[in-house]
Amino acid sequence: MNSDQQGAAEWRGDRILVRDLRLWAHVGVLESERQLGQWFELDLELGVDLSAAALGDDLAASLDYARAITALQRQASQVQVQTLEHYSELIFACLEQLYGPVPMGLELRKCRAPVPGFRGSVAVRRRRHWGRS
Repeated sequence: MNSDQQGAAEWRGDRILVRDLRLWAHVGVLESERQLGQWFELDLELGVDLSAAALGDDLAASLDYARAITALQRQASQVQVQTLEHYSELIFACLEQLYGPVPMGLELRKCRAPVPGFRGSVAVRRRRHWGRS
């Protein structure tokens, strides 16, 4: 078991999931990718104790996912980097600014990788702070 799998296994709390967030960003090794931009899809997982929000119907006791979506859309419009790995690091930094060091994970997919004959997507999957419970 690698450290990401071990960390995910250690977290036993609740999670907020955001799936299929589409972002237009300028990310890629090819100059044309950074100049023209392209679509990316992002899945997020935020580990948080949701019991107080669930019992009290109180958004302040949760993590407002609308804040993350808005911030990541804004970030995507400004980013210009070469690798998915670095873009994912920028996403983590944005989420940590909003929520602090909560357990978080992401899968960031490039919808159309510029590889001849390849019609699928390419992704990175990463986790942060999952050793906390």
